Amino acid sequence: EEYEELKQRFEFLTQQQNDLLTAKESLHSTILKINRTTRQLFTDIFNKVTEEFKVYFKTLFGGGEAQLILIDPEDVLETGIEIVARPPGKKLQSISLLSGGEKALTAIALIFAVFKVKPSPFCILDEIDAALDESNVGRFSYLLKEFTHSSQFIVITHNKKTIVNADVMYGITMQQTGISKIVSVKFADKQKESEEPEVAVAA
Repeated sequence: EEYEELKQRFEFLTQQQNDLLTAKESLHSTILKINRTTRQLFTDIFNKVTEEFKVYFKTLFGGGEAQLILIDPEDVLETGIEIVARPPGKKLQSISLLSGGEKALTAIALIFAVFKVKPSPFCILDEIDAALDESNVGRFSYLLKEFTHSSQFIVITHNKKTIVNADVMYGITMQQTGISKIVSVKFADKQKESEEPEVAVAA
């Protein structure tokens, strides 16, 4: 009787072990398949974003060159990404060596590159133009207008030059102490309203 009990217990545990081993192999196979697919998708998107990044960098800087580099190309799922940029008149260098405005402009170029490859119905940009000077704000505004044909943008800003390009402006005012009031202004332009999605600016 003890033998039969131990035999049944052994058979039960053996079956459980086999089930676990089968599940482990299945999971391992699934993980390999996911990694293979993810690696391919990442590589394709990364290459597209890199090309768009080069284009928008030149547009925003009025020249120069930039590139995205995988730190470890052999392991794309764990690697970091290095941004190397050369504004006009400067040597090719890491983004960490650029000035604050140049870093901001490079980041904007990267954001628009990603947005071009993987567009979204709307986008919120919070103080993205804060570190830019007047001429760079103009280039940024031009690029923003280019994207309004396919997406809506909400831009939080204090820059007058950016606000000028908006279709609708929302702001907060305090006419009475302690009481905030929302103010909205819709800029009249019938042709713009019929042809383009709106750019909303929060000032």
